[in-house]
Amino acid sequence: QVQLVESGGGLVQAGGSLRLSCAASGRSFSSYAMAWFRQAPGKEREFVAAITRSGGNTYYADSVKGRFTISRDNAKNTVYLQMNSLKPEDTAVYYCAATTRMGTMPVYYDYWGQGTQVTVSS
Repeated sequence: QVQLVESGGGLVQAGGSLRLSCAASGRSFSSYAMAWFRQAPGKEREFVAAITRSGGNTYYADSVKGRFTISRDNAKNTVYLQMNSLKPEDTAVYYCAATTRMGTMPVYYDYWGQGTQVTVSS
């Protein structure tokens, strides 16, 4: 079992930045690949970014590539999402997720946080 708690969301103007954190507790954090997803009102949950167990490889949705950076600190059991040049269309609830596999579909992920709201005003 892994428990995930996100933090760092909030209200920001377009062009601004936020850094989300996801703290994990429970079984060995470094055993899991981690990802961020987001869900806007009336839309399906969508993949944002993922990172492998060691942090050696990262993957991004085209919509955030070049603006967002995923990273992890296995010593602190934490994964981060640095979001720069935010746009109103980035507004959503952001979730972190953990998997023993890897992929961009929510179905691959076994554990989820409760989500943190990010709102970008124009």
